[in-house]
Amino acid sequence: MTDISPDLRRQWEELADKVRHHRNLYYNAQPVISDAEFDLLYQSLQKLEKDHPELVVPDSPTLQVGAPTSSAFADVAHLERMMSLDNVFSREELAHWLDKTPGPYLTELKIDGLSIDLVFENGLLIRAATRGDGTVGEDITDNARVIPDIPHKLKGDFPPLLEVRGEVFIRPEDFPALNELRQKEGGKPFANPRNTAAGGLRQKNPEDVKKRKLRMICHGIGAREGFEPQTQYEAYEKLKSWGLPVSEYTRRAETADEVHEAVAYWAEHRHDAIHETDGLVIKVDNVEQQRRLGATSRAPRWAIAYKYPPEEVTTTLLDIQVSVGRTGRATPFAILKPVLVSGSTVSLATLHNPDEVKRKGVLIGDTVVVRKAGEIIPEVLGPVADLRDGTEREFIFPDNCPSCGTKLAPAREGDADWRCPNTRSCPAQLAQRLKYLAGRGAFDIEALGEKGAIDLTSRGILADEGDLFDLTEDRLELSELYTNKAGKVNSSGRKLLDNLATVRETDLWRVIVALSIRHVGPTAARALAARYKSMDALVDAPVNDLAETDGVGMVIAESFKDWFEVDWHREIVRKWREAGVSMQDSNEQATSLTLEGLTVVATGKLENFTRDEVKEAILSRGGKAAGSVSKNTDYVVVGEKPGSKAAKAEELGVRVLNEQEFIQLLETGTV
Repeated sequence: MTDISPDLRRQWEELADKVRHHRNLYYNAQPVISDAEFDLLYQSLQKLEKDHPELVVPDSPTLQVGAPTSSAFADVAHLERMMSLDNVFSREELAHWLDKTPGPYLTELKIDGLSIDLVFENGLLIRAATRGDGTVGEDITDNARVIPDIPHKLKGDFPPLLEVRGEVFIRPEDFPALNELRQKEGGKPFANPRNTAAGGLRQKNPEDVKKRKLRMICHGIGAREGFEPQTQYEAYEKLKSWGLPVSEYTRRAETADEVHEAVAYWAEHRHDAIHETDGLVIKVDNVEQQRRLGATSRAPRWAIAYKYPPEEVTTTLLDIQVSVGRTGRATPFAILKPVLVSGSTVSLATLHNPDEVKRKGVLIGDTVVVRKAGEIIPEVLGPVADLRDGTEREFIFPDNCPSCGTKLAPAREGDADWRCPNTRSCPAQLAQRLKYLAGRGAFDIEALGEKGAIDLTSRGILADEGDLFDLTEDRLELSELYTNKAGKVNSSGRKLLDNLATVRETDLWRVIVALSIRHVGPTAARALAARYKSMDALVDAPVNDLAETDGVGMVIAESFKDWFEVDWHREIVRKWREAGVSMQDSNEQATSLTLEGLTVVATGKLENFTRDEVKEAILSRGGKAAGSVSKNTDYVVVGEKPGSKAAKAEELGVRVLNEQEFIQLLETGTV
């Protein structure tokens, strides 16, 4: 037997203790680290044991499922052991598993909730239990009976004995109201829906369980009599016929390529599901093949979970400050200890408005859960309240604008957002409006970014955006960013002046967007420009007439008219007009709406278009440039390496176009 050094044994014990501790919190209390952080801990322990097999003992956490039960409920033995799943974290690891595990397969969206075991005898629900350690769980039958998705009695030709495995969860859309209710009742805020579901299942009073709006989906079967399905898919179809809820996202996959396509699809669409998910489960479909493959001490060899990069992590909330945007909205934002999430380092996250800060229950100094879903701005979900040590402090929303000192107030009574009313000369608002009008969705002024906007406004070079197109080389010499050491305009400054000269002749809709009118984005601006053709016609149009424009409506129409009631707003338009900015649509644009009423999705790399150019080509011709394929999609344009959208189009019967066909569609409206 190999001798084990004291340092190596100590390293193993520390890792094993951490894994046991956090696993117990996950199953029996409130976690204080994210799932991703636990996965890293667990993988470290696995690697240590792989490198030093002599460390492995029978009670190693890598050989166990779940965690021992708490003492709150009576223990109950499962009829058949509940196992866990092994995970893979890369396409290569998944490919290796698929190579040694032949299909056909099922792909099932992983549910981020709490496992439950249900036993039906002669069609009647006689027991419900938590996972526990996989062999013994907690008896939560009374609580399960008040979950609407769980039937008290099966229907149809059910077997005399059936053990069903599922996941209890809370829909993300129900979570905010539930957390708000918990705080009103004096409880600590939950960090995420999964914790709320776990706490709900362990309420002593079933009436309290009802308040949690728990849902349940079945994802497996245990012991049974008189029921021997040949495939997992057949088992799910039977469960559904007996009145049990099964996932609408489960799909058959004949080949490994189809599994990879499903993984790619849900990487983009994981937020389309009714529940939170962090991965895709792949199972061998044939039950006899499942038996032949067998299981390890903790997981079946015929199933694997592909885990997506984490979208939630925990970090420290160092401070809360307030930013002021281009429309005057004062937004609290979190300053975080930098943390890696969804492939990028996050140090700032939105907190939306003062009411949200209170509702989330976060304090400065808290350990908080942060989410960054895809390209969405990072958001603080809530605190890990159990880690508080008393040094945390409450955030006080300021009375005055942090940029100009003007008193903040809601724009209208009952508004959740607070705004700075000093719209014309508040430095923060003006800088943000300049940055916005220089963006690709407006004038597209390449040489004017956020630093340039701050420089031009803080030095008084521009009183407001109306002065932008009157900018001269002499005025620009007052800048720091756009001048050299000798105080003369540098290459960036000359580029800015050249940009301004070029973009004067632009589309009317871009001018409308550049005005920063509240609620009037590119879609509404395009619709208004296409209908009225000139700024004068738009300004003269009655509000009811504006509201009848397709895609506009009364809220946008009233906001547009209200904006032009302000003297200095009209002065911006006058100055731009006198500086040569185009205030009407060209005849060419007015007659090129070849895609009007059509929804087009583009995927993959095109030879003659960038991603922005594809979107612009579709929108400028009256079409809708959608980001995902649905039954309402008219065409999907496919370039090189198209990903899952092309497969989704074929599945739904949506017509697929190559690049040349797309060009023909743009020109003629037909292919």
